[in-house]
Amino acid sequence: MSKFIGAIDQGTTSTRFIVFDHTGNIVASSQKEHKQFYPAPGLVEHDATEIWINTREVIQNAMRISGLSSEDIAALGITNQRETTVLWNKTTGQPYGHAIVWQDTRTSEICSQLSKEDGIDRFREKTGLPLATYFSGPKIKWILDNYPEIRSDAKKGNVLFGNMDTWLIWNLTGGSQGGIHVTDVTNASRTLLMDIKTLKWDLSLLEIMDIPETILPDIRSSSEVYGYTHNTLSHVPIAGDLGDQQAALFGQGCYHQGDAKNTYGTGCFMLMNTGLSPVISKNGLLTTPGYKLGNSPAVYCLEGSIAIAGALVQWLRDNFQVIDNSSDIEPLARTVPDNGDIYIVPAFSGLYAPYWRSDARGVIAGLTRFVTKGHLARAALESTAYQTKEVLDAMEMDSGTSLVSLKVDGGMVINELLMQFQADILNVPVVRPRVTETTSLGAAYAAGLATGYWSSQDELLSNWQKDKEWKPEMPETTRSTLYSKWKKAVTRTFDWIE
Repeated sequence: MSKFIGAIDQGTTSTRFIVFDHTGNIVASSQKEHKQFYPAPGLVEHDATEIWINTREVIQNAMRISGLSSEDIAALGITNQRETTVLWNKTTGQPYGHAIVWQDTRTSEICSQLSKEDGIDRFREKTGLPLATYFSGPKIKWILDNYPEIRSDAKKGNVLFGNMDTWLIWNLTGGSQGGIHVTDVTNASRTLLMDIKTLKWDLSLLEIMDIPETILPDIRSSSEVYGYTHNTLSHVPIAGDLGDQQAALFGQGCYHQGDAKNTYGTGCFMLMNTGLSPVISKNGLLTTPGYKLGNSPAVYCLEGSIAIAGALVQWLRDNFQVIDNSSDIEPLARTVPDNGDIYIVPAFSGLYAPYWRSDARGVIAGLTRFVTKGHLARAALESTAYQTKEVLDAMEMDSGTSLVSLKVDGGMVINELLMQFQADILNVPVVRPRVTETTSLGAAYAAGLATGYWSSQDELLSNWQKDKEWKPEMPETTRSTLYSKWKKAVTRTFDWIE
């Protein structure tokens, strides 16, 4: 039997390939960033071809570092930035322009038009989602509406759509020479085009958005053999596919109702397992499949997404040179005892859960001459914790379940100042696992289960180990005062775009 599982983690800023052993430990890893394109305010794009090239490169690097060959890889799992939308020609294999990234807000007018009938919750009962620029469906519509030649090609059956999982699977399995055009339920659920109960494309939604069904991939489970690699790796089964946040949930072992995790990356994403039935949110959260293993029923989640988390640190680094490296943010924040009474609400592309305000834009509130770079750094970190609390409050109201502890992962969890503040503001323990690459691990687990590399979810749970736990230390009066001021700062972001 082959000894290892490979996982491609195609994220918003980079692509990595990680090889895991049977205990879930990392054997080899390689990562490469890709360019971010900002053609105008509110627009964010990626070059899908560059991402495909980078994917092959990181696979080759990790395999070379580890001295492994294709025969040593039992299966391959894929996880990806979700809603990011690419359309390509199935004959040439070439994308029709850049991919439109999940953060992009160019579809705000489309969403406004669609919401004139019954508001932003028009499709929530069917899709679990509000009408928002975030999702793939309006992005597809925007491309087809603005480029008649692409719509014409689509009518001829020459156009394929995918989020990054679909794009990579298609290329890995042969591309224009017989590539497999599939996605899983978690990615399909982020389009505003799938019925979350039937787990099928909804023809009425396709008709409303004027999107031909022929461009859409087949919807599969998150854990099954979709096909085999034809390049880069030789004849390795591709057997796991999960959107990045669902993959992190799966990698964190959140298999029981009420389990929750938060991933701290470019954005911030909290998911709570709600069991086998979708819970339609009354508090601005998303309802989404968490995972579906082969023929088993889908497990559902409530999700709250925060657009800007780690991206705020990058903004302070790149736009203002407040720090030289992202890792400098914690030492700088520790130079001051508190935030100096300032609050940064990073609504750069609107506010996501629980507000869903595309008209909002970022503010720094409470500025005085007293404020230093240290206060800015601290306020930037704290903004992520406050936004997480807003999401958790909504989750507890929708689910009727009080969180006992929060499992955390993602790049920002090395920041211990942030983790302690997160525990303080939530008033629950925050737990970091020993293996923090839980997104990649979740994709690996899904692929390994499908191919018999791991026997059961119980076996996966036995792999999970705690690295560190932060317990709340903040007095309730302090917590309440800080959070109240944060809520006040949030209101200052509203109605900026008219």
